[in-house]
Amino acid sequence: MKSAFSICIYCGSRPGEQAAYADAAQAVGQWIGKNGGQLVYGGGRTGLMGLVAESTRAAGGRVVGVIPKALVDKELANPLCDELHVVDTMHERKAMMADRSDAFLALPGGIGTFEELFEIWTWRQLGYHDKPVGILNAGGYYDGMLAFLAESVRAGFMNDWQMTLVRTGTDTVPLLEALAEEASRHPKGDKLAEVL
Repeated sequence: MKSAFSICIYCGSRPGEQAAYADAAQAVGQWIGKNGGQLVYGGGRTGLMGLVAESTRAAGGRVVGVIPKALVDKELANPLCDELHVVDTMHERKAMMADRSDAFLALPGGIGTFEELFEIWTWRQLGYHDKPVGILNAGGYYDGMLAFLAESVRAGFMNDWQMTLVRTGTDTVPLLEALAEEASRHPKGDKLAEVL
């Protein structure tokens, strides 16, 4: 069965120190499942990654995990995924995740989450895709980063248009609804395959 909406979630393989982070991961998974959606994520069962996958499945959604061989043990590959793809490299992981998704959302996470977010945002800026990108600022986690990005615009290294290419919000449901609505207006085919 094809899911109505397939969203790639970038988030930490650790739970973080605030309950708000776990609450956000669970709320995202519940929304995906309740709305007949599909989660595409990094394939682990630890931290926020594990929570969003578990919540999606519990709410009736499909879960697609993509994990490189080198991280199967470290991130504890999730055998409960509807599809679990074990790939050779991080490049293959990110390419498959991007290809299988209609939209992208970053939850709290570490350096891997940042890298994935900025890469998919950059690809949108360059015109390789026009899929919506979002940041869920749970518990104020991204306040400092968003302030720095605003400073980058003021300093002349970014512009306001680049900032319009990513949606930010603190409320889970309105942000997910906005991403889904935007994704529905865009053609499914794009140029991602050319860059991956």
